Amino acid sequence: MKKTVIHIILILTALLIYYLQSNFFSWFNIAGVMPNLFVILTLFIGLFSSRTMGTAYGVGIGLMLDFLLGNQIGIYAVTLGMIGFLAAIFDKNFSKDSRMTIMFMALGSTIIGEVFSYLLKYIFLTTHVEIIDFIFILIVEIIYNLLLTIILYPLIQKFGYYIENEYKGNKILTRYF
Repeated sequence: MKKTVIHIILILTALLIYYLQSNFFSWFNIAGVMPNLFVILTLFIGLFSSRTMGTAYGVGIGLMLDFLLGNQIGIYAVTLGMIGFLAAIFDKNFSKDSRMTIMFMALGSTIIGEVFSYLLKYIFLTTHVEIIDFIFILIVEIIYNLLLTIILYPLIQKFGYYIENEYKGNKILTRYF
């Protein structure tokens, strides 16, 4: 029952983030660049749940974005699925207790996600390579994502540990051995 409630909350959170991305942040953007809250959500799910759940939610959210926003089906799905998979690797190698560590994970996920998405769009959609514009957009998006990660960190940590206890249990010693 608790796992079903967790899944419902995560799906409603993804829909809320889509609403915020499409409406609220279109007004409050920095130099025309909006944050990518889906990267933070997928990172959060992968960190606090399992590799399978992080990847599955990343692919699911990515497919939703591909159908609603994308020109090509699969670009966001592959990118967010990869971020969900990498988040589980981050979980095994780094601590989630430090705000700085979470910020570095959000920084790395944003960079990896945007570069990979840009490469896929370049390969499949044959977009023009504009490195200076891409670097500017990437830097602004990183700053925006890091600011939102700092603001949302207490909520992310509290709900994340609840998810972790439900899915992973209390396996703190076996995690390191």
